[in-house]
Amino acid sequence: MIPAPALPWAGTFHGIGARLLREYAGAIGLPEAFTILDRGDAEDLLALTRQQLGFAATERRFPLKGTCLAIYSRVVNAQCPLDEVLKTLYPWCGAWETELRQLFRAYVQAKQEQHVLDYDDLLLYWQQMMAEPTHAARVGARFDHVLVDEYQDTNRLQATILHALKPDGRGLTVVGDDAQSIYSFRAAEVRNILDFPAAFAPPARVVTLTRNYRSTDPLLQASNAVIAQAAERHDKALWSDRTGERPQLVTLADEMAQARWVADQVLLRREGGLALKQQAVLFRTGHHSAVLELELARRGIPFVKFGGLKFLEASHVKDLLSVLRWAHNPRGRMAGFRVAQLMPGMGPASARRLLDAMAATADPLQAMHHFEPPTQATRHWAAWLALHGALRAGAWPDEVDLAARWYQPHLERLHDDAVVRAADLAQLARIAAQYPSRERFLAELTLDPPEATSDESGAPHRDEDYLILSTLHSAKGQEWNAVYLLNVVDGCMPSDLATGSAAEIDEERRLLYVGMTRAKHHLALLVPQRFHVTQQARYGDRHLYGSLSRFITPAMQVLFDACAAAPAVGEAATTGAAELPAIDLRTRVRQTF
Repeated sequence: MIPAPALPWAGTFHGIGARLLREYAGAIGLPEAFTILDRGDAEDLLALTRQQLGFAATERRFPLKGTCLAIYSRVVNAQCPLDEVLKTLYPWCGAWETELRQLFRAYVQAKQEQHVLDYDDLLLYWQQMMAEPTHAARVGARFDHVLVDEYQDTNRLQATILHALKPDGRGLTVVGDDAQSIYSFRAAEVRNILDFPAAFAPPARVVTLTRNYRSTDPLLQASNAVIAQAAERHDKALWSDRTGERPQLVTLADEMAQARWVADQVLLRREGGLALKQQAVLFRTGHHSAVLELELARRGIPFVKFGGLKFLEASHVKDLLSVLRWAHNPRGRMAGFRVAQLMPGMGPASARRLLDAMAATADPLQAMHHFEPPTQATRHWAAWLALHGALRAGAWPDEVDLAARWYQPHLERLHDDAVVRAADLAQLARIAAQYPSRERFLAELTLDPPEATSDESGAPHRDEDYLILSTLHSAKGQEWNAVYLLNVVDGCMPSDLATGSAAEIDEERRLLYVGMTRAKHHLALLVPQRFHVTQQARYGDRHLYGSLSRFITPAMQVLFDACAAAPAVGEAATTGAAELPAIDLRTRVRQTF
């Protein structure tokens, strides 16, 4: 008999890590019922640990929970010592090194006591498991081929895992573009892809793909010239057999003129048959589009700006997921703390008393059922215990409907727009039906969340078409017929906060390259000459002068069509009041009523 071929495994590093850790839990000392904390819950657990250690009441300002989690995550993913991370990335936190080390130890202890893992643990525990030769050989033998996409975005921890899976490189294939490595703020390490041939030589072989099927050749020539200045890279030059216009290098008076020019061009191309959705305005950071957003709103041009509240960050979605998480893992303190306080009469003190009692016993469920809630919460607590029993005994995915019915009165009590938010919970139930178990649902939804939510959203979008606004980081992997790049000046591109080292400047260059290569037919790089200083008097005119980005050298400018925008109507000259007939508007206004 010929054995059936193994089914391929597909997913993110974190998703595959979660699956392997679940399968090998018994052999590596993990509880089989562990749950996964999302970023928000991980921050909350760190904040609780920080408070318990007394660091929230120090005379000097201790780093906030989000900063603490970012430092912890950087240490784990970059495989970098804490003191080095603080010195290079968080120098203002350097005085707290001893306390942060103590906090992180307590945070790890708290997670283990509660049978929870955070995002970073999924890689860290996987890497630690692969550090044992027997386990590494067993797991590596399960896969004949390991294929990794977007390898330029991996961090050192992920690279270590891959080396352990396939130590000699046989069966390992990675795909990536070093010119698009732009996520160092997430600990992505461009050296992973730059050093890959040497790390597995032999048998490593580099296959360069240079034909581009998206952009016209003139746009690619300009983009190639930008990235060719990088100090280290895999040598390649993209080409295309598609012809077209050269990119534009547009000089403008200031940000207002830039906004007007973009709006004019967007409407002009729309009238020429190019839908708004096929046009995108890209920028280095979110606030760079503020002036443009006002201009678009003034002209009635609909737009969508990428970013905003994620589905799993919405309070009502987090509430329902916490119900399911606490039912799955009674020792999950963050989920329990959130659920307990949903019930009227159960405040933080009562919730802590409950969770402390559950943590102090070998049978947390027994402690939950023996807990005496405050008098005003008795009825709601009884309803929770009934739901909890039903969830433990229920069939998936009916558990989501049971939890939603219990949560409905709390939703209506806590939110004025409960009807709108209920639609999100109905969507959550539809998503749940696609998973075979509560365990898989909670794990994969946390690792690969949907984007949309009704929480704090505005009125529904009623336009059939809309312009795309996006940061350069969010634009990666996308493409549009026309792309407008805002503020291609030093200080914005590269950002003045990312010029501290040659590596940072190289990443900023790659970021511009990514933006330029999003365009298929039309590309414009916009260069405002003046930037008004913020925090001045209302009608102040203090400003700074901008210079063309260092990434567009004089020698490269022949690859662009240079143009200067004409001043807006009425901007070049004004008509004196003496030339107009005198009228008495105040009298006219009084006579209106």
